Amino acid sequence: MENWKIIGFPVVMLLLSMTITLTAQDLNSIKLPEPRKEGGRPLMQVLQDRKSVRSFKPDTLSLQLLSDLCWAAFGINRESGGRTAPSARNRQEIDLYVALQKGLFLYDALTHQLNPITPQDVRSHTGTQDFVGVAPLNLVYVADLTKMGEGPEESKMPWANADTGFISENVYLFCASEGLATVVRGMVDREQLALLMKLRPDQRIILAQTVGHPQEY
Repeated sequence: MENWKIIGFPVVMLLLSMTITLTAQDLNSIKLPEPRKEGGRPLMQVLQDRKSVRSFKPDTLSLQLLSDLCWAAFGINRESGGRTAPSARNRQEIDLYVALQKGLFLYDALTHQLNPITPQDVRSHTGTQDFVGVAPLNLVYVADLTKMGEGPEESKMPWANADTGFISENVYLFCASEGLATVVRGMVDREQLALLMKLRPDQRIILAQTVGHPQEY
C-alpha cells in the first residue's frame, strides 16, 4: 500500500487499465501456408551438418519457413492422423508452443495454424541464455499428461521426454537442410514460464528450442 501512496492512486489505476487492455487485446490465429514437402538437401548431408548454434540474427522467419518448420517438427503426414515424429502408443501428448515477438501461439497440426495464447513476447523467458530474447523464434515443448491415460506421473515422464527428443531432432534436421541455426535447451525456469504460458497443473514443460538465422562474425 505504501507504494500506491508514493506513485498516486490515479497513476496506479491507469497502469492497471493498460495491463488489462494488453492482456485482453485480440491476437488472431495465424493460418500457415501449405508446407513444402518436396526438395531439401540429401539426408546424409543434413546429418553431416547437424549441429547446435547459440548465436542468432534478430531477422524474422518467413511465414513459409515457419509453416515448413512446424510441419517438419510434428505435423500430420498421413490420412490416419499420424505425425512426422513418433510418440508412445501414438498418444501425441507433446504440444508445440511457438514464441514469437508478436506473442505466444500453440501449433494446431490438424488445421496447420498457430492459435494465440497471449500477446506477450515471452521469448526472453523461455531460457536463461541471452540469445533466447534475440532469436526470432523459440519453441517450447509441453507434455499434456491428460493425453497419456491413467497412471502416475513418474511413469509418463520418460515417454514424454523421449517423444520430445524425436520432435527436437526433426527441427535440427530441418534447420540443417535450410541453413538455419538451432539449439535445444533444458535451462528453463519452468515454474515462471508455465505461469506466462497459462499452463494447467497437468501440463509439463520438457524442453525449449531456439531457431533463427545464424549470426555470422
